[in-house]
Amino acid sequence: MMNRLIRTRPMLRKLAQYFLTAGVAAIVDIGGFALLLGVGAALVPAAMASFLAANVVNYVLTSSYVFKTAPSLRRYPVFLAAAAAGFVVNVAVTALSAHLLHLAPVLAKTTGVGIAFFANFALNAVFVFPPPGRDDRRP
Repeated sequence: MMNRLIRTRPMLRKLAQYFLTAGVAAIVDIGGFALLLGVGAALVPAAMASFLAANVVNYVLTSSYVFKTAPSLRRYPVFLAAAAAGFVVNVAVTALSAHLLHLAPVLAKTTGVGIAFFANFALNAVFVFPPPGRDDRRP
């Protein structure tokens, strides 16, 4: 039991740190989305563009602050591939929430961001920034 707690505590710390970095990225995402809607962009293209801008911010912060590695061009494609899954979740939830649940566009986008958060963290922790010793091929 104590062993599990010891192993869990660092992951909870990383989750909290990721929450902060994702919060900054979410501000970029939602703010960019609202800005794009304000200048006449359609819902889905605005969601896509704001997501991609937030992804770059998230990669730099996640690399350096959460997983304590320098951002690298070799690792970024893996991060981007993992983010593609989050991208699908984010945009799909945004569109479904807006069209099926009739949520206001920014609330629908916020819902998409929230659900994609946990998917992105899990993919980052397991595949993009695996624990030392788990993958010696890590870029």
